[in-house]
Amino acid sequence: MCTLTYVYADQTAVLGPLATFAEPHAYDLCTEHSERLSAPRGWEVLRLATPAHDPGPSNDDLLALADAVREAARPVPPAPAPSAEQGAHETRRKGHLRVLSSD
Repeated sequence: MCTLTYVYADQTAVLGPLATFAEPHAYDLCTEHSERLSAPRGWEVLRLATPAHDPGPSNDDLLALADAVREAARPVPPAPAPSAEQGAHETRRKGHLRVLSSD
């Protein structure tokens, strides 16, 4: 896989390593399509060196994924109920919804 980026000012199409973030005028291509790419007449195709094989995820990628999974799995503490000191009390209930009054 690689990323195709158009540089309109230079009339150049650049094929390089897969981008790590989204950028305007950049498109990710599979190997087959990147090998068959042609540019409009008068444009130049610049092919940057890309790895011969997919190195797979790095240790940093795997640690970031594990951290995200741990964060998502943490229980969310319930919101504190309004205290009597605040003067709020329940006036009506419909299913899981409540109407609070702050007399």
